[in-house]
Amino acid sequence: MALALPKLANMPSLPIVPTERAAWLAAGFAPVALVIAAMAPGTWIAAPAAAVVLLLLIVLDAGLAGRAGEWDVRAPRDTEVGQPAALTMLAEFTGGQISRVEGALEFDPRLGGGGRAEFSLTPHSTENYYAGTYQTKPERRGTAQVPRAWLRWAGPLGLGARQQSRELDTELRIWPDLSPVRSRELQTFLRDAQTGLIARRIRGEGTQFEALSEYEPGMDRRRIDWKASARHTKLYARENESERNNQIVFAFDCGQAMCEPVDGMPRIDRAVSAALTASYVALKSGDRVSLFGFDQRPQVMTPFVGDARAFHRLQSAAASLDYTSTEPNFTLALATLTAKLQRRSLIILFSDFTDPTAAELMIESLGRLVDKHLVLFVTIADSELEEFIAEEPSDIAVLARSVTADTLANQRRVVLQRLRRMGVDVIEAPWDQIGYQLIDRYFMIKNSEAIG
Repeated sequence: MALALPKLANMPSLPIVPTERAAWLAAGFAPVALVIAAMAPGTWIAAPAAAVVLLLLIVLDAGLAGRAGEWDVRAPRDTEVGQPAALTMLAEFTGGQISRVEGALEFDPRLGGGGRAEFSLTPHSTENYYAGTYQTKPERRGTAQVPRAWLRWAGPLGLGARQQSRELDTELRIWPDLSPVRSRELQTFLRDAQTGLIARRIRGEGTQFEALSEYEPGMDRRRIDWKASARHTKLYARENESERNNQIVFAFDCGQAMCEPVDGMPRIDRAVSAALTASYVALKSGDRVSLFGFDQRPQVMTPFVGDARAFHRLQSAAASLDYTSTEPNFTLALATLTAKLQRRSLIILFSDFTDPTAAELMIESLGRLVDKHLVLFVTIADSELEEFIAEEPSDIAVLARSVTADTLANQRRVVLQRLRRMGVDVIEAPWDQIGYQLIDRYFMIKNSEAIG
């Protein structure tokens, strides 16, 4: 069964090229030729003769490699940042004896690997077909192009090779990482009776009145309805329905500090993945979710989404958040956000800062936001600072770096403490724990009846 490859116009072959093996042979023969010329000058003709023989072998070997028929590169249309994506090259050859087939790709650097990949193709189960795959791991969101590909195949001796290249119109759309949403742990958690797919009334929690029941020992005394008890000359307790339809806003600082990498991926992408996971849980819990992104000016603000079936809208909006190298304007961004919110909401802000001076405007703006809304500040712990602090001071440079890192860590703690004193809830954790801690904190806030 033949592979289904597109019918492409015959690509012109480049001039026959020597392989790495031929280059090593030539390099190894050079000192031998010098020795021969020094010991027996009369036999100098042997060196150019050997070079001609090697050149003829290269040409002959490349001729025995045959010709390439149809070949193409295949890639997924969609992938996720930080998740493996396979770029596959398929090639058909007609006649000849092939010892090795290699492929090379040029692509957008956001796919990782420095924007270039080289890999080997191996014989396919079908005769005369070869296939090879390069596993790339996207490092940034957006649309990545794969504009050009090269195919090289060597003859039976491995001395001469033929090569072709072609332009491609392949592109990959790189979305935020949703692997935590698809994880078995989260899906099992969402099947719980209280947070599952079937919405039902939950008594005993929340602020919305549901019913009165006769007070029994062991009930929370704060639930006693004294007016109803006075009318009936018995103690009655209120049963409330769990809060639903709360407004949750996930706000993203897209400034310079959030675009710096942590464990190979920008902080903003780590934050987006955690936020989408928590937003999915919030939608399943009956709340309404919106995304807000900003740098020097607001980038994105989505309408509130109240149905888990519209989760793709949040994913698309998160994918459009851009990377910037400027400092964010917290005053403009948070003032814009406040003006758009008509009722008390839970605002979850993902941000980072490098020094107290840069954080001063953020603190001032959050102080005004706390007066009307509930604010949760989320930041990724700086593991690099901790490594510098714990490093053994082997020399003066290492000692100076450790002292500087310790100073920055203390300044960071001071800023976070100031936020807590203002009434801002704070989460600081490693990137791989942010999502789960955020979900836990969301349920704590929801059950404490603090949003509505």
